[in-house]
Amino acid sequence: MATKVVYFTVDGKPEQAEFRSDDTADELKDTFRAAAEANSDDILKLYNTKGNLINISPKLPENTPDTRYKLEVVALHCNDNVLATQFGVVIKDLESRIEMLEKKVFVENGEIPPVVGELKHKVEHLREKLEGVDHLSWLGLFKDISCGTSLKPFWDKTQSIKKTEEHNRMVFEKFKKISQVQVTDEVREYLRKPTFDNWQWDDPEMIILLRQMYIDLDLVSKFNIEMNVLHQWLYEIYKNYNQVPFHNFKHCFMVAQMMYGLTWLIDLRSVLDDVDIFILLTSAICHDLDHPGYNNAYQINAKTELALRYNDISPLENHHCFVAFEILQKSHCNILRNVSKEDYKRIREGMIRCILATDMAKHNEILNNFKSVMKNFDFKSQEHKSLLMMILMKVADISNEARPLGVAEPWLDCLLSEFFNQLLMILLKVADISNECRPMDVAEPWLECLLQEFFNQSDMEKLEGLPVAPFMDRDKVTKSSSQIGFIKFALLPLFEALRELFPVIEKDIIQPVRAALEYYTDMQKALEEEKKKGREAAKQRMDKDVIKSKIQT
Repeated sequence: MATKVVYFTVDGKPEQAEFRSDDTADELKDTFRAAAEANSDDILKLYNTKGNLINISPKLPENTPDTRYKLEVVALHCNDNVLATQFGVVIKDLESRIEMLEKKVFVENGEIPPVVGELKHKVEHLREKLEGVDHLSWLGLFKDISCGTSLKPFWDKTQSIKKTEEHNRMVFEKFKKISQVQVTDEVREYLRKPTFDNWQWDDPEMIILLRQMYIDLDLVSKFNIEMNVLHQWLYEIYKNYNQVPFHNFKHCFMVAQMMYGLTWLIDLRSVLDDVDIFILLTSAICHDLDHPGYNNAYQINAKTELALRYNDISPLENHHCFVAFEILQKSHCNILRNVSKEDYKRIREGMIRCILATDMAKHNEILNNFKSVMKNFDFKSQEHKSLLMMILMKVADISNEARPLGVAEPWLDCLLSEFFNQLLMILLKVADISNECRPMDVAEPWLECLLQEFFNQSDMEKLEGLPVAPFMDRDKVTKSSSQIGFIKFALLPLFEALRELFPVIEKDIIQPVRAALEYYTDMQKALEEEKKKGREAAKQRMDKDVIKSKIQT
């Protein structure tokens, strides 16, 4: 068995370790931890002679005693178990108690006093201080990308939905610092999988990963995109996503990542051209820009400026398109400035078509159109390809339990052109609903975010005397009930239609959705059984009270 020797220092003390060629990354890290007398939860950083961070992996290059690496123990990676056992702190309990207090105060007083917001900020600060690390987690330096989530959402109603300039500046500065470091092959491969876990990555890291998608799909070279322009564009995209529970920058990233993953999974580049791939990925990134956290029904019922501007026709989706191309009007972040007029026109038409396809009001229409051409699907048909692209966009956007992705292509002629437009819309729809095809520990926090956004809207609708959708009412909906119908009647029909064209998605996309349906069905049965027991117990107490009353009389 081949071996290699690595020389390094720990606290100025020279050390050396011998590794076998079949050692895993975890085994390497365990050896480094032993040398540093570090705990299993401690975070390790390794520097080369130039002071640059390097990845602790089986590909770690051999060195000499004169070129020793520098090993540092950075911090304790504190999960809730570690906090509870070592510090006596259970963050989840603190959060739950504050949430209960918040609900009680809101119900009794109709508003949240500032002191509750301050308490939540303090708990969040404590969690960040104990758990957060200001290092390159995306390189795999201390995170095991196969393990569970670490940055679950903790929503604060008291914060403004707009990010502050200071916050944006800090994100951009960190992004620039890490932008010169190469993403490892391991992370690049993981980025292509529907199982990708967004909760392990912070905002600057996700911006880096979005950039990597354009690089690995050869879009940077094929569309002659200058790297500094791509950086500025991604930063503008980030700034224009609001701090709302669900339709935020993380959601943008997850939809784009699902679209990216589907591109590799079903080899879209073999059936769609570069312009189509660019349309799909860029549409996925832009599809919810400046989302206010309140859906189209609210916009129309409340007669908001957006509803008036777009005549009640997909007001949010039209606004997302407007913001996307408003950003591209700025020369310093116009990633289309080097494309031909013909390609620009095709990209603009394709992006508008795909983003508008994410309006759930058009879901059945797009799906039925796609099904109608499935038996004689023709990749040379513009109409067919447009439908496929719209389906892919929908899948990416609403499939947290089973994610896929898609691509878009231009019109070849007037007849084929309409076919192709519908295909693009199909692909975009696929990417837009893809949370349900992800692993449960990735998908379920997204459901919490979505329900929080729904509840925020229904609370506002009640206050303003507007119609409230039952699936958004916190007094009527449960986590399980909200998902069962959605998966049965929206997700599965959509994904199964796509499977007819791409059978390869069965394992990575369809099966996780079915597993999620079973999970939430079991949860709903348990809730109903609990309610039944509660009713029976209440009836027994009532019967006892009646008997007791009769005895007394």
